[in-house]
Amino acid sequence: MMTEPVVEPRGIDAGEQSPPVVPPTAHPLPHPHPDATPGAALILATLGVVYGDIGTSPLYALRESLLHAHEHGMAETAVIGIVSMLFWTVVLIVTLKYVVLILRADNNGEGGTLSLVAKAQGALHRRTWWLYLIGIVGVSLFFGDAMITPAMSVLAAVEGMDLVFPGFARWVVPVTLLIVIALFWVQRSGTEAVARLFGPIMLVWFVTMAVLGAMHLFDDARILQALNPLRAAGFIAENGFGALPVMGSVFLAVTGAEALYADMGHFGRKPVRISWMALVFPALTLSYMGQGAMVLSNPETASNPFFLLAPPWFMLPLVLLATAATVIASQSVISGAFSVSQQAVQLGLLPRLEIQHTSDRQLGQVYLPRVNTILMVGVCALVLAFGSSARLASAYGIAVTGDMVITSLLAIIVFRYAWNWRWVTVLGIMLPVLAIEIVFFYANILKTLDGGYIPLMFAAVVITFMVTWVKGTQKLQQKLSTESVKLDFLVGKLADSPPVVVPGTAVFLTADPDIAPPALMHNLKHNRVLHERNYVVKVDVANTPRVPDDQRLRLEVLDPRFSRVWLRFGYMEQPNVPRALANARTMGHKFDIMSTSYFLNRRSLRVGKGRLLPLWAARLYAGMYRSASEPTNFYRLPSNRVVELGQQINI
Repeated sequence: MMTEPVVEPRGIDAGEQSPPVVPPTAHPLPHPHPDATPGAALILATLGVVYGDIGTSPLYALRESLLHAHEHGMAETAVIGIVSMLFWTVVLIVTLKYVVLILRADNNGEGGTLSLVAKAQGALHRRTWWLYLIGIVGVSLFFGDAMITPAMSVLAAVEGMDLVFPGFARWVVPVTLLIVIALFWVQRSGTEAVARLFGPIMLVWFVTMAVLGAMHLFDDARILQALNPLRAAGFIAENGFGALPVMGSVFLAVTGAEALYADMGHFGRKPVRISWMALVFPALTLSYMGQGAMVLSNPETASNPFFLLAPPWFMLPLVLLATAATVIASQSVISGAFSVSQQAVQLGLLPRLEIQHTSDRQLGQVYLPRVNTILMVGVCALVLAFGSSARLASAYGIAVTGDMVITSLLAIIVFRYAWNWRWVTVLGIMLPVLAIEIVFFYANILKTLDGGYIPLMFAAVVITFMVTWVKGTQKLQQKLSTESVKLDFLVGKLADSPPVVVPGTAVFLTADPDIAPPALMHNLKHNRVLHERNYVVKVDVANTPRVPDDQRLRLEVLDPRFSRVWLRFGYMEQPNVPRALANARTMGHKFDIMSTSYFLNRRSLRVGKGRLLPLWAARLYAGMYRSASEPTNFYRLPSNRVVELGQQINI
């Protein structure tokens, strides 16, 4: 059962779901197109949502790297090699891999791991379970990062207040929880509203960061040698395995890159690229180079190189600005989690979820209330369990590096088979990037026992849920397909041997108009009657904010008593089925509300004998099935004209 790329809910029958499918990628996006020239407001908005995480890395990336270098007795000039690693890691992973290449691999304007899965599936022209499994693992790791990043960022921000207000430490956890709850509460306003609030703050942050770095750039001109990639390679060659702890900290400079790709659907490709090239990347480069030059000239500043860039009179404003910026850093993974969850629903990896579109200009700006609640509870639990950013830091990195490695593997398939690049080109570009990411992943795996098990455990839970949902849906569809009847066949049989015909109109909502709806079959089996007029209706959600009335309805007459109808609504419209069906009067079909009944099928899953799944998986699948969002009210059906026919199925 193939669906359009954006359909909420997936099936119209209550609880009906499809097996995993690859959404088509050739549909046009609504205005603005991702490659259209963006306005300044949209570019500014990306700063507040997309680049918060990457943009706050200068606060701690070089500081933590220098700390590990000092612990291993490395020379003071090692700062050149470390800054060189920071710079070239950002160039290779963020600029080359994500901004230049991966942003091109969108799926109908959407980014994220599942977009690559969809494109890879389409390129291979076959369904492969190993590809779905890779995608599931990548998404699970991303969700782990989506919980850890807000907890880490907000804790670090609030802890910084102790520099301004001594004795503030005992208030860190309570204030952090209040900020976290407020941050997730504001998500319901939509990405656009959040971006309007956060964008200007992050603009001030990046400009401030660039100016402070530039002020110290020539404290020691030797730092310019860091622009030579051989200094990074030389540092690794000279220190061998001793460089791994330093590399684990260097990786902090690119946390947020995966969220950058997942957030693409909220703004489009071009604004993300322009803001990176024009402001974010230059500001990060100046900050790291300025910090490095200052540490070379004055090694005592290595204890906190970012804040010590500022003159004493500017310290308080900088701490307050950094506090705001690190709180905003959480937004990138939260918005990315919404996008990834939406794609997981579309691919059939998760049950139907309530998806609210929050913009009439950009298709990818979505809000998922249930995902928002789960993330908020998870973040609060991490804050209470760890209590400080230092303790939580050990859990930071494994999820992000793992997700990046998976993205690179999927990108290799897309570049070779979807874009038809030669193997020499693909491997020449991706092998160096993949090698760096694997080393980073190994460096972070060393922190598993110190807290890194948190994202791994969470990822394992998400993987279990997704695999159970995919396998359960596949088994259920196989069972139902053996019992289904083609609509055309049924119409012919009823014409030859009609049952009792009663006056009125019956509307049967279905996800597949080629199959006789279960509600129709139950009505014939148990009530032994057929209405004078019967309409089998499928509702599609288009990729445009609104659909003109003259394109709303398509009707196919099967025989005098049966018709097949397709209704289309824009993604910003609330589907109103009765009103849309009223347009059929121009085709000679009248729908009198007092003589029209709407039939829905409601399935109830029971864990009994002859199970399709092991006992624990059957119970889990049944629980997820029941949790799927209710479609009845979504279509504005008159409650006193709706007939729900139940169907019990043993799984």
